[in-house]
Amino acid sequence: MRGAGGAVLSIRTTPDGAVRLAAGAMGDDIVPLLLAREDRRFWWHPGVDPLALTRAAGQFVTHGRIISGGSTLAMQVARLLEPHPRSLAGKLHDTLRALQLTLHHGRPWVLQTYLTLAPMGGNIEGFRAAALLYYAQEPAHLTRRQAALLVALPQSPTRLRPDRHPQAAQNAARRILPPLPLAGEGRGEGGVTEPANAEIMRHLLPSLARHLAQNRPGPTTIDPILQAQTEALAQRESPYLGPDTDIAAIIIRNQDRTVQAYLGGTHFFEPRGMVDRIRAIRSPGSTLKPFIYARAFDAGLAAPNTWLTDAPMRLGTYAPRNFDHEEHGGLTAADALRRSVNRPAVLLLAALGPQKFAASLSAAGTPLVLPRGATPSAALALGGAGISPWGLATLYTALAKDGQAGPLTLYGDEHGPATPICSPNAAKQIATILRAQPPPPGIATDHPIAWKTGTSYGFRDAWAAGFTPGYTVVVWTGRRDGSPQPGITGRDGAAPLLFRLFALLPPEPAIDDAALVAVLAPALSRRAHAAPLRILFPPGDVTLAYDPAAPIDLRAAGGRPPYAWLIDGRPLGARPTWTAAGPGTSHITVLDRDGQAASEDVRLLDETR
Repeated sequence: MRGAGGAVLSIRTTPDGAVRLAAGAMGDDIVPLLLAREDRRFWWHPGVDPLALTRAAGQFVTHGRIISGGSTLAMQVARLLEPHPRSLAGKLHDTLRALQLTLHHGRPWVLQTYLTLAPMGGNIEGFRAAALLYYAQEPAHLTRRQAALLVALPQSPTRLRPDRHPQAAQNAARRILPPLPLAGEGRGEGGVTEPANAEIMRHLLPSLARHLAQNRPGPTTIDPILQAQTEALAQRESPYLGPDTDIAAIIIRNQDRTVQAYLGGTHFFEPRGMVDRIRAIRSPGSTLKPFIYARAFDAGLAAPNTWLTDAPMRLGTYAPRNFDHEEHGGLTAADALRRSVNRPAVLLLAALGPQKFAASLSAAGTPLVLPRGATPSAALALGGAGISPWGLATLYTALAKDGQAGPLTLYGDEHGPATPICSPNAAKQIATILRAQPPPPGIATDHPIAWKTGTSYGFRDAWAAGFTPGYTVVVWTGRRDGSPQPGITGRDGAAPLLFRLFALLPPEPAIDDAALVAVLAPALSRRAHAAPLRILFPPGDVTLAYDPAAPIDLRAAGGRPPYAWLIDGRPLGARPTWTAAGPGTSHITVLDRDGQAASEDVRLLDETR
């Protein structure tokens, strides 16, 4: 699997156990040295060199045995494609096939095929695989002496294998190169000297981004250096999060939505380690709150400095509480989002309509996953649905791109139009709010990061998502078996990783947030000194007669109209009239334009029985 620029990220053996790579770029030395050694007239003969064959035949007649085979590169390719014992019949077969291959495919194809299939010792095939495993470099970056060693190797790959017989390999390389100016030294590229007897060892196979390699090998947009740094950082941090804890992380370049690093997990060869956590569906905790506030800003339900009320509430049977089990009273929408207070987000989502909110995310290509038979509810604000880190990264990248969500690019074939999830103004307001919170304790940053954390129910998932103008990063941590990790929250477990990953990225200039704060509508810019919001009818704790033919008029006073009404968490239409579905107890909530809420329980009794 390749990364950006064609760099190798991961190599897997072929079904027959070989390490084989397409040749690619060879640099300036390998091909000239190869043709000088193996096939000087390669570019003009038809696949068989009559002069070389005549010489080989004469030597056979004179000595009674094969002294030189007269094989061209095309003949060697024929034998590599169809292996057979060495014999005169086999030589005849190779001769005819060489003529056919050259005529049908052309000389460049023959050369590339030889560079890909040539035996290079052990299970290594081809010059590119040999360069990576013996020298940990692409062929184009090898010195002239290293190139000569690889050219010599196919003639006797076992006897000349450089990791086992370095002296024999070096001697073979010297016979290919012209005399050098200094004994015992080779002149490298750019005038750098290289010891003639430098130790050579077989390197491990590249194995970055294993979860991608097992699913869809091929060219990707991954930055190999950033990928290696991301994996090393996660491996260092993983032990501090507790036993069996895994880490997933994804880094997006916002300009073109390309994936720069993709970490599907840190324990690939351990139980459940091959599960790609970037694509796994998990509860997002509070990480969807910024999108609720953005939609509420666009709908005119609130603005950053709108005062919201945090007090005990109940929507039908749902009675959300804050993570800290405290009541914060009145606070601005910006403070409620920064401090991740639960109840204001739940009220705003209820006023927006959970189904409409979920539909807007689905239209942007990030559908939420609900339990079988469930419908979206106000619990979405606190993680009551599933989403993958890939989906969450798609959403947060949209906040960095004026609210426009588009498909992330990993393989280069992802296409689709951008879909707005909020207005550019709302996206900038959310970014301004989230940038105002300080980094985790003990961490400094030179990036203007807008970030949010989330912790799912029972401490099963810890999240951190952040973005700057240049990049978006999402981090997930949790146990591989899905069990709780008590005490590990998004702020404590995932946020430090988020900031350390941003530290691997190029620095970005600071942002003057004061210049980004939009001018707010006068009605939303301050809290009016109005009477407390209350429900006038129906009064609370009363019993009314149930009559399906007689809708109930809902009336409120105080606060700042217009009002929004919810019955058991479901918003009513524009008219404040309610036709109950049946007898029983219902929970009525009214919201004013500043986000204040008042609620009552009303019991309806069927008097016909």
